[in-house]
Amino acid sequence: MTGLLIVTAAALLISFAVDRSRTWAGIRFGARMLVKILPTLVLMVAAVGVLLSALSPRFLETLFGGSGPVPFLSALAVGAVALIPGFIAFPLAGVLRAHGVSTAVLAAFVTSLLMVGVVTLPLEVRFFGRKAALWRNLLSLVAAAVVALAMAVVLK
Repeated sequence: MTGLLIVTAAALLISFAVDRSRTWAGIRFGARMLVKILPTLVLMVAAVGVLLSALSPRFLETLFGGSGPVPFLSALAVGAVALIPGFIAFPLAGVLRAHGVSTAVLAAFVTSLLMVGVVTLPLEVRFFGRKAALWRNLLSLVAAAVVALAMAVVLK
């Protein structure tokens, strides 16, 4: 993170040296964009907090346990709705695996978690439009199911 801040500060200083007025115009434009999306971002962060508090590993074990299509579909649905970063999702998947959750179900959970964004949908709609955001999420859900089934076959 520190490296990114250093690179950003250096780029900003170079930009100021090259053209001060365009740099200020860019900063103002970015600030206006931030103010426009801030309410959506705040709601999204609040939704993430609620979801993270509701999705304990024990709850997920209960939901994803067993075999058949129900745990697989549950994993796809929970993954699509939850917004958990990858550095938390993969260790969580390891814990669930240790408690007997199948590979197909874990693959469905992790792939839909990383590819589909129901919680971020309002933000996507604002940037890409309703049709594009819905299509992206639908196609990502289908792709997550295909990837999960392929992983289940390959890793079996």
